[in-house]
Order: sequence, then C-alpha cells, then structure tokens
Amino acid sequence: MDDLFSLEGKTALVTGGGRGIGRMIADGFMRAGATTIISSRNAEVCDEAAAELSKFGRCIAIPADLARHDECVRLAGAAHAAVGPLDILVNNAGTTWGAPVDDFPSTAWDKVLDVNLKGVFYLTQALLGPLREGATSDAPARIINIGSVDGIHAPGGEPWAEETYSYSASKAALHHLTRVLAGRLGPDHITVNAIAPGPFETKMMAHTLADHAPELARASPLGRLGRPQDIAGAAIYLASAAGAWITGVVLPVDGGIVTTL
Repeated sequence: MDDLFSLEGKTALVTGGGRGIGRMIADGFMRAGATTIISSRNAEVCDEAAAELSKFGRCIAIPADLARHDECVRLAGAAHAAVGPLDILVNNAGTTWGAPVDDFPSTAWDKVLDVNLKGVFYLTQALLGPLREGATSDAPARIINIGSVDGIHAPGGEPWAEETYSYSASKAALHHLTRVLAGRLGPDHITVNAIAPGPFETKMMAHTLADHAPELARASPLGRLGRPQDIAGAAIYLASAAGAWITGVVLPVDGGIVTTL
C-alpha cells in the first residue's frame, strides 16, 4: 500500500503552485515523496511557497506567465534543465473574470482563454519531450488538468452563481481537451486526466465564500467545503501507481454538488 500511493523518486511540475489549489497539490506531492517544481506569475509568492515546502524535500520555484507562449516554452526548458525527465505535469494555473452578460468585454475572453486553455496546451506541448523521456507502459507519465465544476454544470440560479462566461467556457473546453489528449498521448505512455474542483477556500473563491460559504457547504450532500487533503488526495491518486490505468477522466472533487443537483 505504501508503494501504491507513493510518489517517491518522481518529478512533478505544478503550475499556479504558489497558492490555492496548486499549493495544496504541491504540498501533497512533496509529502508523498516527489521532487516538485512550482510555478506562478508572482515570483515572490512562488519563492515563498517553495521555501516553505522545501521542509518536505526538494522544491524548486520557477516563476512564469503562462498567458504567453514564449513563457510556456521557457518554463518547459527550465523545468527539464532542473529535473530532467518529468513524471507529472499539473496544469493548475488559472484566472477568471466576472461581469454582466450585457457588459462582458472581449478582454475577459482573451485573458481567461490565454491562461486557462491556450497556456495549458502550449505548456503541455513544450513538455512532451520530458514527459515521454521516462514514460513506460507500466509507469506512464501523468498530465492532470485542473478544470472546474463550472465546466460540468452551468452556473445559473444558485445564490452564489456569478457571471463568469469565459471561465465556465474555458473549463468545459479544458475538460474536452483532456479527453482529446488522452486519446492522442496514450500510445506515448502518458495519461491525461482532469480534476474538477468544487468550492475550496482559495483566493479565487474568497469573494463568493465571504457571502455564501454556509449555502455552498449545505449544497453538498456531505455538508462541507473542500479541504486541502481532498484535492491533494485526488491528485496523488491520479499521479501514483494507483492511477496508472486511468486516462481521459474528468473527476469532480466537490462533495457531490454537481452530481446530485
């Protein structure tokens, strides 16, 4: 059982790993034994998180702005130089934008799709060499894309629902990109899965939780919000030997909110 969920000797890159869900996953990977690179646009946040996580092992900070294609390529090169073959890529970096439908601007589409969808593809593309390098049939490399329950269930009548059109669309597209890449990269011994988180206590959710945390907790059959171990456990499962024969899956980690609505 120790080997089944161990990441000992593995190398991982977690984007958006300086805070929020990315930080939760990076923390779990470090505790499970992986050498972990974390990246975020904010260099100070990235460096501070890496310093704190280094108490569990080797954690490397490589800041990057993944809204830019050249930065995706730079990050991939720096990650390969730092750790060589890459076993696990977690595409977690993301952004959102809220505005009424009548006023929703074109910049909200450009900003959100550049990070949430195009950046995921470009970084994955740039890292295919390092991911293929150490992958085998018995120990495939792993790509885990962080989607959202908003990409499964269209937010609408709930009291906490916000008008985040480009965000919801980007996450639905990311879920489908996950399935497309799973089919293409399976023969290369690379699994591609997505996690669709529900409400967790993160900076992105802070405004919503400030007004609606009790209602969101009650919306789950399990009666609570997500905790760090919930998202870390799901990512470790998909990244470890336990998840070696799982690909093309979109896994809601939301306490049953979208599956029981």
